[in-house]
Amino acid sequence: MEIKIKNPLIFIDLETTGLDVVNDRIVEMAALKLMPNGDRELKTRRINPTIPIPAESTAIHGITNDDVKDEPTFKEIAKSLAKFMEGCDLAGFNSNRFDFPLLAEEFLRADVDFDFRKRKFIDVQTIFHKMEKRTLEAAYKFYCSKDLDDAHTAEADTLATFEVLMAQLDRYPELENDINFLSEFSTHNQNTDFAGRIIYDENGVEVFNFGKHKGKPVEAVLEKEPNYYAWMMNGDFPLYTKKVLTNIYLRVKQK
Repeated sequence: MEIKIKNPLIFIDLETTGLDVVNDRIVEMAALKLMPNGDRELKTRRINPTIPIPAESTAIHGITNDDVKDEPTFKEIAKSLAKFMEGCDLAGFNSNRFDFPLLAEEFLRADVDFDFRKRKFIDVQTIFHKMEKRTLEAAYKFYCSKDLDDAHTAEADTLATFEVLMAQLDRYPELENDINFLSEFSTHNQNTDFAGRIIYDENGVEVFNFGKHKGKPVEAVLEKEPNYYAWMMNGDFPLYTKKVLTNIYLRVKQK
């Protein structure tokens, strides 16, 4: 089955220094770009994270500090990557919770304003977990009847994720071959930020999703307790969360 798309769709996988979206960095990225006419383009790039790669991370993806010491930093490739991704919807495996939030952080650190809000996101892992509840290797074995060689290399995982989605569309007739449907189906919450600190409620109002103000409208909290904005901006929250919060704060100030 061929996936039906109106915009280009990019499958992305990141190998990183760790699992902390705020503090860890990308060491390798693979992107498989599908065009509406069926053309495909695969790019794989190692990146100097500018921080040491822990041994436990190297043990997973096999990338050492020496492997990336002469590679470009994310800041050096950020503009060309943003151009490559412009106008595309995005897909990945566990990507809504990890790859895309971390990628958004990298863009913000590089001072490149890539607007993720305009994109549709498909998380193949979420579809898999809703249907079968397994890992990528198991998903690849289950849907594609293949063993995933070179697991935890960005390119192998990206290609496997693409193949799994194609097989999911073939297997489940209830999955509509439509980007909007797949994006909504593979999203757990209606997040306004990737970390899920601020979400939309059933009425489309932005509310806090953590802490003492959980469930309360963000605008109302900021109007009554403006110091909460300062506390979050000085706290260990993702840059993208702070960006979303700032947009709401400015909206409140303009009233």
